[in-house]
Amino acid sequence: MIPRYDKSEISDLWTEESKFSTYLEVELAILKALEGAKVPSGISNEIQHKTKINPHRINEIEQITKHDIIAFCTSITEQLPVSMGKYFHFGVTSSDIIDTSVNLQIKRSLEQILPVFKDTVEALLKRAEEMKDHVCLGRSHGMYAEPMSFGAKLLGHYAEFARRFKELNDFYNNELTAQFSGAVGNYAVLTPEIEELAASNLKMHVEPCSTQVIPRDRIAKLICLNALTAAAIERLSVEIRHLHRSDVGELHEGFAPGQKGSSTMPHKKNPISAENLTGMARILKGHVSVALENIVLWHERDISHSSTERLYLPDNLGILYYSLSRLKSTILNLNFHSDTMEEKVSSTFVYLSSYYLHFLIEKSDLPREELYKIVQEASFAAQSSNNAQLFANNINKELKKKNINIKLVTPDLAEIKNIYLKNTDAIFSRVKKRFQL
Repeated sequence: MIPRYDKSEISDLWTEESKFSTYLEVELAILKALEGAKVPSGISNEIQHKTKINPHRINEIEQITKHDIIAFCTSITEQLPVSMGKYFHFGVTSSDIIDTSVNLQIKRSLEQILPVFKDTVEALLKRAEEMKDHVCLGRSHGMYAEPMSFGAKLLGHYAEFARRFKELNDFYNNELTAQFSGAVGNYAVLTPEIEELAASNLKMHVEPCSTQVIPRDRIAKLICLNALTAAAIERLSVEIRHLHRSDVGELHEGFAPGQKGSSTMPHKKNPISAENLTGMARILKGHVSVALENIVLWHERDISHSSTERLYLPDNLGILYYSLSRLKSTILNLNFHSDTMEEKVSSTFVYLSSYYLHFLIEKSDLPREELYKIVQEASFAAQSSNNAQLFANNINKELKKKNINIKLVTPDLAEIKNIYLKNTDAIFSRVKKRFQL
């Protein structure tokens, strides 16, 4: 990860030293499971205290062996007496160590990501509740549709993020597995019982059927889940960017003291955080194709997935952590302009067409299509003057021609809120009940 977007909480877990330390942790877990059966008791503890990770030495050995796990094992065993070192890496293959270690790194990354994710989701709910009783114009196809609660607009995003959080949390609890099944998963040296014990030493589940590798559909699932989160981040970011526009002005991102929006235009306040997050989302979504390609390995295994995972896994998890952290800050620092929102509601009338149509359907015997035509023509005729009363008068005039004595009135802002926000509390209650984190 380049320094601009680096988050040490994640990148520190994916350094060379951290990787090799995780390899050693996994090797010691299998040794401990073997103690008293195939290796002497206490050997795992002795090796842990006698050896140190030396990435430089490992890389030096790899220049000769062209094999990273052999280089790692050699760097450890050369620090031990032969009587002890001969048991290191007993009965396992490179993939047993690498795949289990990668899943441990993913697990520890998610342990950093999930609390930030939860905080971000809760921040979104907090702002939604804050704006629950403020009315704005909802849009369909980018055009004014009907008034709605601005809080309900944010609540829709909250529900999406809450779904993503629950899915990622479920992945953390159920999909991260360990394997110690040996070459092509045949347990020629070890046994499923020893594997179970070694996995429990690492506090991990056992992969039910490994083929010398842990199936890559598991990692692909993680990356797809993260891509869905990226889509949620981008959807909210694009909404912020649209509402931030000069000609809309319903919200603005926070603007810190000393911050500048343009090198040449001092008046600018740009939605830079939402734009940044839109770009981050594109990177996260782009990892999906790589993860899906990595599922398809030759026969029981090959290592065509290895190079890509070294590159994209740290980036994927790091970008996700970065994005959720930045999104939380962006949400908490949004400035909402409720006066601007409500002024739009008060100054236009087109959204009343549906209200009038359904009112007339209930109160008259005319066919729906005929009523629709009356309301539509009156709406179009009044648009040039943007006059709500003219709109109602035009409908009344047409109704009178058909001997229908129903007088329409133009509701004020309080009545508009009563019409369009009356079920907002019920929606909030339902969503909060469904998505208790």
